[in-house]
Amino acid sequence: QVQLVESGGGLVQAGGSLRLSCAASGRTFSRYTMAWFRQAPGKEREFVAGISWSSGRTYYADSVKGRFTISRDNAKNTVYLQMYSLKPEDTGVYYCAGDTTAAVPRTAQSYDYWGQGTQVTVSS
Repeated sequence: QVQLVESGGGLVQAGGSLRLSCAASGRTFSRYTMAWFRQAPGKEREFVAGISWSSGRTYYADSVKGRFTISRDNAKNTVYLQMYSLKPEDTGVYYCAGDTTAAVPRTAQSYDYWGQGTQVTVSS
C-alpha cells in the first residue's frame, strides 16, 4: 500500500511554469506505475501523464505533449510533473495516482491509490 501527497501547485500567469511533486510512502514505490490526472470544475478527471515502473516509458495526453514532463526519483519516493508554457486551460486540481500495473492506464478507475490533489491556476 502507498500513500501519496502532492505539492507545488499555485497561481501562475499564462506562459509560466510550475513543478508538481508527489511524495509517496511505502517501501515499494519503485514497483508502482505513477500518473498525473487533472480535473477542472464541471469536468471529468482526465489523464495528463504517466510513467511505467517496469519500462520507465512515459506517456502524455496530446494536450500537454511537448510542454509537460513526468519523471520519478525512486530513491526519494517521488514523482514529478514539470509544466512549461502553461495555458489557462491547464487550470484544475492535479492528482497523483499510483498502481501496481506495469502498463500506464489512461482511465482514473484503473488506479488504486490517489493523493488529495493540488490546485493549479493559470491566469490569462
